[in-house]
Amino acid sequence: MSKFSSYNFKSQKALVRVDFNVPLNDKLEITDDTRMRAAVPTIKKILDDGGKVILMSHFGRPKKGPEDKYSLKHLVKHLSDLLSGTTVLFANDCIGEQAFLTADMMKPGEVLLLENLRFYKEEEAGDEAFAKKLASLGDVYVNDAFGTAHRAHASTSIIAKFFPVEKRMFGLLMEGEVKSAEKVLHQSEKPFTAIIGGAKVSDKILIIENLLKKATDIIIGGGMAYTFMKAQGGKIGNSLCEEDRLDVARMLLKKAEEAGVNIHLPSDSIVADKFDANANTSSAPSNEIPDGWMGLDIGENAREQFTNVIKRSKTILWNGPMGVFEMAKFQGGTKAIAEAVAAATQNGAFSLVGGGDSVAAVNQFGYADKVSYVSTGGGAMLEYFEGKILPGIAAVSAL
Repeated sequence: MSKFSSYNFKSQKALVRVDFNVPLNDKLEITDDTRMRAAVPTIKKILDDGGKVILMSHFGRPKKGPEDKYSLKHLVKHLSDLLSGTTVLFANDCIGEQAFLTADMMKPGEVLLLENLRFYKEEEAGDEAFAKKLASLGDVYVNDAFGTAHRAHASTSIIAKFFPVEKRMFGLLMEGEVKSAEKVLHQSEKPFTAIIGGAKVSDKILIIENLLKKATDIIIGGGMAYTFMKAQGGKIGNSLCEEDRLDVARMLLKKAEEAGVNIHLPSDSIVADKFDANANTSSAPSNEIPDGWMGLDIGENAREQFTNVIKRSKTILWNGPMGVFEMAKFQGGTKAIAEAVAAATQNGAFSLVGGGDSVAAVNQFGYADKVSYVSTGGGAMLEYFEGKILPGIAAVSAL
């Protein structure tokens, strides 16, 4: 049993770092509550034990202290609804007098949400005095914010040192994230296929390099595929290309060949005459795209090619879409990958989907519950698979 699950929170004030950095529309309504829902099991476990929950989170990127649109007060009602009507108290300053008075007066089974940590510049600066003030609000520290685990901020890494080892731990979400990432990176069954998409090679160089030591197959799609195509001498028309990364692409292809890793690039593409939802479209071999046209999705043959690779895999990591899936004309490739990953999972493969766009895609196409694990941490997951030590994980793990 995990440390968190076996801990009894009865009468304890649990200071829980969550990631409630959710999107709001112009009416300050939540448009995607995935991150909030992900924290509910951890909160409920503490409440069921008879504990008290004090939640802290960042929200947006406020530049000059408090701003109404970045106030966590906008989340209070929805959080109460997610917790089956539990009253959620709110402190208008995360280290203000109200926060400490409310925390002291809390009864078992109550929840207190602190105001946005980033209203203090000390949060992102990793200020020790700020972390110590936050720490004094609770008896036990629970980090359940995988999405911020790659940041050495006051509430994610510095704060842990103010709690004894037995009173600092990961929440259920963080445990699940770390366990799933470890399974892919260090306990993967072969064949292991990594599906890497997105716009830029530069964003994914380190993850591809690290995966060359682990994966048997790497599928490359999205805008970044055209940099690889051009690096091999292909004609890519007006497709996205990082001219200053052509040598890097050639280097990665060479390293893959030397490591015996199969790199799969899309054989064909859905091309458009402009970057527009209503553009004229056609198909073309990915290395023979006419001038004036650009690749915005993988083509039919590439979908079949990639699906075959995915379906014979035992471990799958998916980070990044295959095209501009936000536009209906260019979502077929990403949807085909989602279907293939779901089918492979049903056949016994372990699949981990991470990165904002990939997560949005499996949610949009209805496959989120048909893969093994959907990560909530885009940047954190990327850095983890680049082989970096994440401060938020190291701080809690350290003895």
